[in-house]
Amino acid sequence: MKKMLKLALATLVALSMAAPAMAKTTFVTIGTGGVTGVYYPTGGAISKIVNKKRKVYGIRATVESTGGSVFNVNAIMNGDLEFGIVQSDRQFQALKGLGEWEGKPQDKLRAVFAIHPETVTLIAATDKNIKTPADLKGMTVNIGAPGTGQRGNAIDLFEAVGLKLEDMNIEGTKPSEAASLLQDGRIDAFFYTVGHPNGSIKEAVAGARKVSFVPVDAATTAKLIAKSPYYGASKIEIKSYPGITNTQDVPGFGVKATLCTSTEVSDDIVYAITKEVFENFEDFKKLHPAYSVLTKQSMLEGLSAPIHPGAMKYYKEAGLM
Repeated sequence: MKKMLKLALATLVALSMAAPAMAKTTFVTIGTGGVTGVYYPTGGAISKIVNKKRKVYGIRATVESTGGSVFNVNAIMNGDLEFGIVQSDRQFQALKGLGEWEGKPQDKLRAVFAIHPETVTLIAATDKNIKTPADLKGMTVNIGAPGTGQRGNAIDLFEAVGLKLEDMNIEGTKPSEAASLLQDGRIDAFFYTVGHPNGSIKEAVAGARKVSFVPVDAATTAKLIAKSPYYGASKIEIKSYPGITNTQDVPGFGVKATLCTSTEVSDDIVYAITKEVFENFEDFKKLHPAYSVLTKQSMLEGLSAPIHPGAMKYYKEAGLM
């Protein structure tokens, strides 16, 4: 009996040693923004592509709706998120210890790639006759909650045109709620830094109250870029918004949405995510209208944080750097 037990035990040990080890799955979470913006579907698009190769890389990507850029940077730095979508201006400020991170540079922040351009969009009720940003004086304007990207962009624009916050009645609600506030007459205009086309903007345009995009002239844009090089000239194509009162595309300025991570996330994980997005580039572009203008080279522009070594490994292999 003892011999049989020993034999059975030895067999089990041999089988266990010969059996392939169970593949370990690494879970990564991508912080995005509100569900009506472009960040949330962008996180979903990246996850969808990466999860198709789950058996190859052992990576399972999930998406979390968050408060946006500042939240995402802080959560990445705290280890609560592995990745986050962050406006390029916030990426710059975090790395340099400016803005929300005054005196506290986030040295471990790393860039992976840039995604779609985001225009600093100012949409106003036509009945208020707001033709330029300076016309906002005395108006009720929603600029977003403290810590959001669009609030910082709005303040930069105010400074460029000589406005102070006390010159207006400032509201700080979510962009997803701003469209109904504009249509109900509770605000006169709102800011949203976003890729186009966008659901909330479409909602604002589709109501009974006529609205228009407020242009930012070339001189003001040049002034903004001279002070803050992460800004760039941009425009809103009105074909995406039937019902808008503008008759031609609207000039302005903007930033880029960027995918960020930290030095704490392994090279292998960042390499895999970068590779899958770039090697499925045409499929990725089809996942949202805001990606139609993307090129592989444009996805390497606007990165004011150092590129993560895992991403850099792929770019060098692919001859992109």
